[in-house]
Amino acid sequence: MLVLLPPSEGKAASGRGAPLKPESLSLPGLAAAREAVLTELVELCAGDEDKAREVLGLSEGLRGEVGKNAELRTAGTRPAGEIYTGVLYDALGLASLDVAAKRRAARSLLVFSGLWGAVRVTDRIPSYRCSMGVRLPGLGALGAHWRTAMASVLPEAAGDGLVLDLRSAAYAAAWKPKGEVAGRTAAVRVLHAPTRKVVSHFNKATKGRIVRGLLTAGAAPKGPAELVEVLRDLGYVVEAEAPARAGQAWSLDVLVNEVH
Repeated sequence: MLVLLPPSEGKAASGRGAPLKPESLSLPGLAAAREAVLTELVELCAGDEDKAREVLGLSEGLRGEVGKNAELRTAGTRPAGEIYTGVLYDALGLASLDVAAKRRAARSLLVFSGLWGAVRVTDRIPSYRCSMGVRLPGLGALGAHWRTAMASVLPEAAGDGLVLDLRSAAYAAAWKPKGEVAGRTAAVRVLHAPTRKVVSHFNKATKGRIVRGLLTAGAAPKGPAELVEVLRDLGYVVEAEAPARAGQAWSLDVLVNEVH
């Protein structure tokens, strides 16, 4: 099973570990695309601060993020699973998983990123600020930049198992499963049952709990239909829609009554 996650806007501070070693990151097929983004982002943020803040869509209060990006090549690192914070990652609680569940997380979780493309939670990275919605002056829209590299790398990472897609729309734009991979992909929404609307906070929290539940239970559903049964066994109310034609993903709605 491969679980696709969005990153978090807020991130923990860079660690005290050795500086970034790009060659050590998972999915080496993304290396050239990563280097292109990293180079332009560092140069942008080391130059005109106001321009960098405008490009990155940062408020005045986040001006310090520009300086942080300028030092990405020399900053300390820590595992990506510690860098990403926020509602989803708080609910997932990687640090408190047992040893077996942590091993499953290392194998199955893939966090999408405007800067790195996608990383595993064990990859050591510095803290940064660069969302997938950014349009860099030289490279253009990052979603489009990543699509070419990911078209060959991600199907290989998916192997022949289930792909559980929990990404937000901006990050889903970087890679859309196609063909046979799409048929074993389940794209999940979390809806407030009474209103059938997505509410951002509990949408993220519920997705984090879903992943934690799957990792803790050691669940290994082989496809979307089996995933539905596993989620129902874990206590979730799930509505599933199989694809209308080949080459499309399954759609799963998880219905939650309480907003928390």
